[in-house]
Amino acid sequence: MKIRFWGTRGSLPASMNAEDIRKKIKTALDMAAEKGIGPGTDIEGFIDNELPFWIKGTYGTNTPCVEIRDGDNFVLCDAGSGIRDFGNYFLKTHGKEGIKDFHIFLSHLHWDHIQGFPFFVPALIGGNRITVYGCHENMKKAFSVQHSSPFFPIDFKDLGAEIRFIQLDPGKAYDIAGFKVTAKEQRHPGKSYGYRFEQDGKVIVYSTDSEHKIESGTDSAPFVDFFDQADLLIFDAQYTLADAWTVKKDWGHSNNVIGVELAHKAGVKHLCLYHQEPVSRDEDIYKFLEDTKKLMSLLGEGAPLEVSIAWDGMVVYV
Repeated sequence: MKIRFWGTRGSLPASMNAEDIRKKIKTALDMAAEKGIGPGTDIEGFIDNELPFWIKGTYGTNTPCVEIRDGDNFVLCDAGSGIRDFGNYFLKTHGKEGIKDFHIFLSHLHWDHIQGFPFFVPALIGGNRITVYGCHENMKKAFSVQHSSPFFPIDFKDLGAEIRFIQLDPGKAYDIAGFKVTAKEQRHPGKSYGYRFEQDGKVIVYSTDSEHKIESGTDSAPFVDFFDQADLLIFDAQYTLADAWTVKKDWGHSNNVIGVELAHKAGVKHLCLYHQEPVSRDEDIYKFLEDTKKLMSLLGEGAPLEVSIAWDGMVVYV
């Protein structure tokens, strides 16, 4: 399976300004000067091998949207601003011809997780079928409201695609788009739901907007079961441990420390930190990942665990 991240920020789209770009350029030029990089040297090699990711790339600006591809099925987790980029990429690579089915799983209805749908061009095209799954009963109302005056010029009922909403029961396994899918309720204002996708012995868990408290071991036990032996765990780690315990306690998001702890307990193979803090710059996120990797040494021996942090455009194969 191929997993592509189209939106990885939380709460609201992140900005990048001229000062941010200038800092990247200056840092890259300073490093190039130290390495003696100039005309006739391997500039591409220097970029690929010497520059850290935060300088040569970006973690992105879009709010949550993750694509899980298996053959012709298009499975998406959340419809944040990243779904716009997915839709444009789909049309560029597949065109408008032929009926396509899209399956969208919603963690919850907060605006950063649905705000991209009005700009999802496949929804405008007749013949396309879009099925939205979630555990909240007012999904259609939420989509209709943001797709109406005075918020948007195109009314929801005027979209060309066939759009339907299916409410799921948490804890019940469903066969959807070639996957066994199970939803689980999570601690978040208004409730959110994580999803476990299983197919041919492979497991992907999408668990964002969920607050886990380290001091509450009994509460975390069900999530250890939910994450059990996941090949890829996409995990909300918006905050540092300090913020999660103090100024942002009970805001509905988790941190990197509890993410590593739960992943180890569950025997997860790859932990991907997700829902990045929108005020964090690329350099901050890069340091956050490096600090998380250092934590690994404090946990002692155990099952090997790969840790990464999601960025817009990142691809993972399972």
